[in-house]
This record gives sequence, structure tokens and C-alpha cells, in this order.
Amino acid sequence: MKRLFALIFVLSSMAYAGNQSTALVSTKLLPKVFAGWQQSSSSIITEPSKADPVYSDLLKEDGFNLAETAEYTKPGRKMAVKAARFSDATGAYAAYLFYRAPQMAKEDIGDQAASNNEHILFRKGDVLIDVKLDKVMPMSAAELRELTSDLPQQQGSSANIPNVAGYLPTAGMVDNTVKFASGPIGLSRIASPLPADLVDFSTEAELASADYNTSSGTAKMTIIAYPDNPIAGNHLRAIEAWHSAPAVGSTQPSKIYAKRTGRIVAVVTGDIPESEAKTLLASVNYDPEVTWNENTHFDRNNNLGSLLVNIIILIAIITGLAIVAGVAFGGVRVVLKRLFPDRVFDRSEDVDIIRLDIGK
Repeated sequence: MKRLFALIFVLSSMAYAGNQSTALVSTKLLPKVFAGWQQSSSSIITEPSKADPVYSDLLKEDGFNLAETAEYTKPGRKMAVKAARFSDATGAYAAYLFYRAPQMAKEDIGDQAASNNEHILFRKGDVLIDVKLDKVMPMSAAELRELTSDLPQQQGSSANIPNVAGYLPTAGMVDNTVKFASGPIGLSRIASPLPADLVDFSTEAELASADYNTSSGTAKMTIIAYPDNPIAGNHLRAIEAWHSAPAVGSTQPSKIYAKRTGRIVAVVTGDIPESEAKTLLASVNYDPEVTWNENTHFDRNNNLGSLLVNIIILIAIITGLAIVAGVAFGGVRVVLKRLFPDRVFDRSEDVDIIRLDIGK
């Protein structure tokens, strides 16, 4: 009995250790080796406060899951990499736009990337990567593209980023000023002129903003995407009422221009002439995505080609059954004639025919 308990204990310990090992492997984000770089050390971070003590609240709102920091080396070179994984691509997208510095140049790495000499920031799906090189080499971008192929790949709708920033006009936009927020903390971090209670993130609203050069200075455009048109209309009226009757001690901008197009509310604030504000607003137009769900008759059951193939198969089956039945019937006759000659199918004597001459 003692041996049995000892065996159960050993097996349980091995199973627990295996589970712990599997859990450790599942938290790994960065590869051991890529493009000649060898990982020399790494550590896992599960708390947002340890990943970024200053903006831990923002990371938490964006859906931070875990992070991994690692040091890579190759002969005469070294690289520091920090990877943070979020619950979906939207969180990584928001974090990328927040951490991207205005002076960074656009790069072709992963889904989105920007660099400032030895500092490279890029996003791949739900993972945000921060890289610091000792020096930039001609093959540095190619090496980091190889790194992206080794990152965990996310599938499904959670791999898609929101398209609200796509409604921001590109003409006159100041480089690297696009920001995204899906909650009040993100809104406060991007210095939005609109308060969180006015945007109302409880409706699952998504917000994007950018700065624009004008003849009088810099203005900010804010795009808010709501789930449907009525909700957008209600919040547009709330924004207009907020502007027309500011609260005592309010710090709201002196100039606010707003409009609604579909489920999108566009707001322009800042030092901008009214004509330029209206031109900027006019370039924002909601283009709904319509899904046609009526039967198009191209499914398998209604396809003409499939029907013809099925008819041919049916004819072949019927023909095969007829052949089998004919062979079986003929074979039975032959067997019976041999077993019972002149008794079943053949008669040795002539048979009289009874004839009635009814017409006579």
C-alpha cells in the first residue's frame, strides 16, 4: 500500500511539473534564435505595473496579458527586445500608437512599425515589440522581419484592428499624431479635448484623433465610432449642448465644430478658421459595409453542375442494378434447368390450346 501511495505521489508530481512546463512554454513570446541572434537571457512579466510603472493603468485598460524581455547577442553585437502581448490586436494597436514617438519614421516590419535610429517599435497582431539595437546595420530591418515570423500568430476576428482611424483625413495631417482610445484612461492619456463622460465608452465607442496644420495653427480632429446611428445622433446633440452651455470653470476649447455621418461623429477643435474646419469635416464620410445574406443559389444543393453530376451517378447506379438483376435472373434459370430439367421452364409435350369460337 505504501508503495502504491508513493507511486501515485511521484506520478502526480510529474504531471504537475509537466503542466508547469507547458504553462511556461505558452508564456514565451520570443524565440531562442533568429537571423543569427542568440538569446542570452529572458524574463517573463505578468503585471502591468512591472511592464511600465508609469502607464500601467493604460496597459491594463488595453488588455495587457504578459510581457517578455530578452537580451540577444551575436559576434560583436547585442540587442534588447521587449515583447508585450494583449488580449487582442486592438489593445496592441492602441499601445503602439501611444508609445510611437512623433520623430519616428515609418518602417516595413510586421503590421505597423516605426523607428528612430537604434530604437524600433513594431506591432504584429496582438503583440507589441520594442527593440533597442547597439547600432543599425543594412540587414537590421530584414532580421526583425524574420523575428516577426517567429512570434505567436493570432487568428479570427480578434486579430483585426478597428477601422475608426481610417476616417481621419490624410490631407494636412501632422505626421505620427494619430492616437486611439477605447476607454477613459486612454482618452486622458492622448490629451483629448472631449471628456470621457461625453464620449461615453459604455456604448462600446472607439475614438481616434490626429493633429492638423491650418492657416492659424494646429487643430485636432476627433473621430468617434458608435455602434449605430441613433446612438451617434444622441451623442452629437450632447456635444453640441456641451459646447453651447459650458459649465462653470470648464476648460473646453473655444472653437468646436462637429457633425455626424452614419454612426460616426467627427469633432474639430483648436485654433482653426471656420471655413477650414468645415472643409475638414466635409472630408469625413461614413461608408457602411453591407453584407448581402440572401441565397445566391451557388451552394452545393442548388448548383446546376452538381445536379448534372448527381443525375449521371444515379443513371450509373440504376444501370448497374439492372445489369446485376439480369445476370442474377439468367443465372437462376440456368441453375434451375440443370437441377430440374423439363420441369420448371421447359415442357416436353405439346400443350393444347382451348379455343372458343364465340363469333360463329
